[in-house]
Amino acid sequence: MQRNIITFVIALIVFMFSAPVWAKGRLVVYCSNEAFACQAVADAFSAKYDVKVQMTRAGSGSTYAKILAEKDNPKGDVWYAGTLDPHSQAGVNGLLEPYESPMLKEIGERFRNPATSKKHHSAGVYAGVLGYSVNTDLLKEKKLPMPKSWADLTKPEYKGLIQLASPQSSGTAYTTLATIVQLWGEDEAFEYLAKLHKNIGQYTKSGSAPGKAAARGETLIGIGFLHDHALQKVNGFPLELVVPSEGTGYEIGGLSIIKGARNMDNAKLFVDFMLSKEGQEVPQKVKMFQVPTNINANVPKEAIRLDQVNLIDYDFVEYGSEEMRSKLIDRWAKEIKPMPR
Repeated sequence: MQRNIITFVIALIVFMFSAPVWAKGRLVVYCSNEAFACQAVADAFSAKYDVKVQMTRAGSGSTYAKILAEKDNPKGDVWYAGTLDPHSQAGVNGLLEPYESPMLKEIGERFRNPATSKKHHSAGVYAGVLGYSVNTDLLKEKKLPMPKSWADLTKPEYKGLIQLASPQSSGTAYTTLATIVQLWGEDEAFEYLAKLHKNIGQYTKSGSAPGKAAARGETLIGIGFLHDHALQKVNGFPLELVVPSEGTGYEIGGLSIIKGARNMDNAKLFVDFMLSKEGQEVPQKVKMFQVPTNINANVPKEAIRLDQVNLIDYDFVEYGSEEMRSKLIDRWAKEIKPMPR
């Protein structure tokens, strides 16, 4: 009998040390970054904290709509990346959980609590400059001049040769819309957008799609955040990146916990990780060239630094509000989208 007990104890010890280590809970991440960067972040967090991560990738506009649709029965725990404006709207509409991470002390001041509610519903996890890229091979083939400004994009020689995402689905495109409005005022901005519309060959669903299309030569010019386009350039595509001479806007990548998250402790742990130097350097390993908000994190040499270009004083509070977002997007859908091209 005693021998059987000893044998059992030895077997139990062997099992404990040889059995796989089970994940300490789960985490569901809604991610609005590039899919490969989303996966890299999910894998890094999972490996470090032994948490089983389920990741779903969609644009920031689409992700906001998903969180709103699920508000009575939340499926996601945390929303990582994508432009701040829809994160702000989600916070104002009571869809997010306030969380003041202890890692905020390492975050640049303007990124610590940038959303409209000012209740720590979202933190800034990276920044990126808005602009456009031009396929230089196609430019030479068509014998066209290099555009340098927003105004240049309305010239008739670029008719059908520009791609931009739709602000109805893309946070990138909404940032473009809000930037133009802040540059020239709303009515003049919509006059500009009507002229630009004539040169748009396609409105894409995703904000990063125009840069990829320009890289492949499917369009001459792609409007978007230039860190996405820098990746295409580093991969060998013939792109020149342009920061418009009149000035331009920029994005703050949002990081938010979804209200009613089923895995709240892991959601907070994920936010802490992504605000850390280690977490913010993960996307760099897969060639994402956004500017990190952690002051101790490495800044990729390919990144366009905010202090080196002509940026407008982008108002994230006003243009991240539900009222302003709805107003501008609805006006674009009614006045610009139906126009013939």
